[in-house]
Amino acid sequence: MKTREAVAERIIELCKERGITVNALAYISAVPSSTVKNIIYGVSKNPGVVTIKMLCDGLEISLEEFFASPLFENLSQEIE
Repeated sequence: MKTREAVAERIIELCKERGITVNALAYISAVPSSTVKNIIYGVSKNPGVVTIKMLCDGLEISLEEFFASPLFENLSQEIE
């Protein structure tokens, strides 16, 4: 799994845990819904840390909590 795929899966996972939609997450995070959807559907190849931080703020979690997931263990090397 690549990092961008892990980020997308983590966003979906956190939305499911909280019972909210991706659009609701975008709204509470002040991130355009198109940006969040582009991350989830793989259009955005490199989601920025500022965007991820804004999503974390909307979810009321830290960046550390966002990345504290088995999804981020043993990621494939990005540079091949």
